[in-house]
Amino acid sequence: MNFMLKLATVLVVGLPGLALAAGLDSLPDGGQAKVVEVIDGDTVVLDDDRQVRFVGIQAPKLPLGRKNFPIWPLAPEAKSALEQMMLGQQVKLHLAPAPKDRHRRVLAHLTRTQDGLWLQGEMLKRGLARVYTFPDNRILADEMLALERQARSDGLGIWALPYYAIRTPENVRHDHGTFQLVEGRVFHSAHVKQRIYINFGADWRTDFTVSINARDLPKFEKRGLDLLALKGKRVRLRGWIKSRNGPMIELDHPERLEILQ
Repeated sequence: MNFMLKLATVLVVGLPGLALAAGLDSLPDGGQAKVVEVIDGDTVVLDDDRQVRFVGIQAPKLPLGRKNFPIWPLAPEAKSALEQMMLGQQVKLHLAPAPKDRHRRVLAHLTRTQDGLWLQGEMLKRGLARVYTFPDNRILADEMLALERQARSDGLGIWALPYYAIRTPENVRHDHGTFQLVEGRVFHSAHVKQRIYINFGADWRTDFTVSINARDLPKFEKRGLDLLALKGKRVRLRGWIKSRNGPMIELDHPERLEILQ
């Protein structure tokens, strides 16, 4: 099945609904409201005037008034899919541990009242979003990562496009300023002053590197991750690519690091 046909099938027919994910009931109740506007693939407006950002995921982005901001591939399709699922529907808000962002948007997981459909999970399942966690908003990360992996394995949505393809330590240097997933084998890791560096090549001045502040180590240790014992292991990372002695990702919580083998 070619990509456009596969995408059309997902948008029109849909996928089996995801029931209420375990763990959502532990989040504070943000009440119920009707969706009156879909802004993009991860942001909606409710009839009580709240604007809600779907915590934990990142859908392809639209310009939304930002000058010279390019439309990310499949951004219109992600918005359309969310409109089909949510527009005019009553939803329940499960508030994130940090319930608002710097734009004063509500951060929450959303479920559709009529059938308990978990909207974050459904967008990931359709390949119309990536997992995008923060240190203070990481709940359900494991469940979301599993859904993302399955969609990627099936080549659904964004995962059929080179724009969203997983990068390697060798080619990620071309992606400065963008959010990427990177897979590679660790060459070496070291604790230098107040930071841990995970290197993916012999020359730390030019090769891809991951940097972690030592104060964040307890978060990784709590999940059983020994950052100084990763040599030779193949890992998958996600984050914004910066240019510091070559391409670099700064990690501040363990859900953005997956050990593959």
